[in-house]
Amino acid sequence: MSLSIDQLLWLPVIAGVLALCTAYAFRSAILRSASGNEVMERIAGKVRVGAMAFLRREYTVIGPFVLAVALLIYVFIDRNPSNGTVLPLTAFSFIGGALTSALAGFIGMDTATRANIRTTEAARVSIVGALRVAFLSGATMGLSVVGLGLIGFVGALIIVLKVLDISVAVNVLTGFSFGASCVALFARVGGGIYTKAADVGADLVGKVEAGIPEDDPRNPAVIADNVGDNVGDIAGMGADLFESYIGALLATMLVGLTVAWGTQAALVFPLLLAAAGVISAILATFVVRTEDPAGVQGALKRGMIVSAALAIVGAFSLSRMVLPAEVAMGVFWSSAVGIAAGVAVGWITEFYTSYSFSPVRKLAGSAKTGAATLIIEGLALGYASTFFPMIVVAIAVGVAYSAAGMYGIGIGAVGMLSTLAMTLAVDGFGPVSDNAGGIAEMSHLPKEVRERTDALDSAGNTTAAIGKGFAIGVAGLTTLALFAAYREAAGLRGIDVSDPVTLIGLLLGGMLPFLFCAMTMRAVGRAAMSIIEEVRRQFREIKGLLEGTADSDPAACVSIATGAAIREMILPGLLAVLSPVLTGLLLGKEALGGLLAGAFLSSMMLGTSMANSGGAWDNAKKYIEAGNLGGKGSDPHKAAVVGDTVGDPFKDTSGPSLNILVKLMSTISVLTAGLYGSGIL
Repeated sequence: MSLSIDQLLWLPVIAGVLALCTAYAFRSAILRSASGNEVMERIAGKVRVGAMAFLRREYTVIGPFVLAVALLIYVFIDRNPSNGTVLPLTAFSFIGGALTSALAGFIGMDTATRANIRTTEAARVSIVGALRVAFLSGATMGLSVVGLGLIGFVGALIIVLKVLDISVAVNVLTGFSFGASCVALFARVGGGIYTKAADVGADLVGKVEAGIPEDDPRNPAVIADNVGDNVGDIAGMGADLFESYIGALLATMLVGLTVAWGTQAALVFPLLLAAAGVISAILATFVVRTEDPAGVQGALKRGMIVSAALAIVGAFSLSRMVLPAEVAMGVFWSSAVGIAAGVAVGWITEFYTSYSFSPVRKLAGSAKTGAATLIIEGLALGYASTFFPMIVVAIAVGVAYSAAGMYGIGIGAVGMLSTLAMTLAVDGFGPVSDNAGGIAEMSHLPKEVRERTDALDSAGNTTAAIGKGFAIGVAGLTTLALFAAYREAAGLRGIDVSDPVTLIGLLLGGMLPFLFCAMTMRAVGRAAMSIIEEVRRQFREIKGLLEGTADSDPAACVSIATGAAIREMILPGLLAVLSPVLTGLLLGKEALGGLLAGAFLSSMMLGTSMANSGGAWDNAKKYIEAGNLGGKGSDPHKAAVVGDTVGDPFKDTSGPSLNILVKLMSTISVLTAGLYGSGIL
């Protein structure tokens, strides 16, 4: 291609603008839809107010943290004479990444809290209209994430290139990725604690103790539960995959600095591949439609397959136009295997978490003998479910490395994420459908409305599980590329696990994800206990509440969940940020390499097993609620509710946070590699 690098860099920016314009068009279409009656608007308004209040409080905590870290980056990184400048470019890049990530989460949640009531209203007529509104909400978030990512990341690169040469400029952008990672971790952990504390509190007291239906307006924790769907699975998931998107681009470009066949082409290609993915996702949104309630899952999968196929075509064309002939096909196969691996991991996750397949049906059958056997079977399912995804990731790594070296592994991650807008569209569709069902139940709408929203919600549960599996697969490829970038930045020839210092780091790294999960799960437990006590108090003290003649006080549960989530997210966040820095300073760069390797391995296994166990427990409960094994109110259903409650922090708090943990640790290690020597040992 005859265009210069400066000209080529504007192409991803243009694609980002196109993504945002399309997202705006989708959002406008949502807002033009009917919004329901006065009762529905009052309930949806409470959910929206609670969600925005949480986000506002969360950002007031994250903001000072971001500014403090930016100052430290300026003092210890930007003022390093080896960088050739004392301008605060890395610090500003860090702030830019944090702000862009926060904005992506805000747009997604603002849209979702306006789409939920419109999905309910559309479901009063048909499932076709309800699917359209819910899917457009998810697509708005997906396109906003990739649009803001490309505009922010590439825009920052264009600005920095006016001051620095290309190699230093790319390293400065490590700050952008670090900023996105910090916000993503707090958003995922804080949102996950909120949503699962509210969910556990609502289920245990409402469904198990009081015996009232899910989303019953008599339950004061129901509004908090619906708020949690937005702050955890919309804002949290959006920030999570925004961070993955930026991390994959950065890691590939850092490795691209070391290739011998053309640095400029190696740096531009992942950005152009991401831009092609935007076009693929926009085109694929038009095939997501169905007239059949049983065809919702198929419609969503069709969108993902079409998006992946178009992305492969785009990768082939770009590799022939941009790259030298001797490496073009190798890089293409790396991107193609990454895209295929993303689809494969999604299908495997669906097999283990959807009640259309035998693992979840077998799990539901174990509920006939009680909650204990259900928990045992669910844990075993999660452990077993690590086998095939890890085989797929291993094959992808092997093929990508054989085709194009470490650069190929990075391109595989970018290829997998090139379909991100569609992946987030089908993932964000789920919480909106869940909220729509809650609004239908609390508004006492006809039974057929709830049946339509339940059909959407059932499909949404599976797509949410697929999204988590996808994120873990992306984390594997991205972290390997970041690991190579750290090795280069630290001047290490390799990681020798027989070296005692490296082995110490390996052991510490392997332990950290378990400690992180312990912190986040206990946080959910503590917050849930507070909500349980509040719900019990209201049932006990508000006369006529259970009879339906008095109103509950949902604001109290919302306040408890918000305060607990904000308070509890701080310590796990500090653990993630400080552990690589302290390891590098105290034990040296070799031990830090071991730490990253250990954290990577245990995060992949633990994250996969927890997410799949939680998703399977959730859908086992829904399988029974669909009229199997005695249906709602039966003994197997009561056992399944307990299993689902145990699985809530597995699948929505601790498990999904691990892929952010390992990428954040890797990014901060690359950023600070020049600060570490041999340590005290």
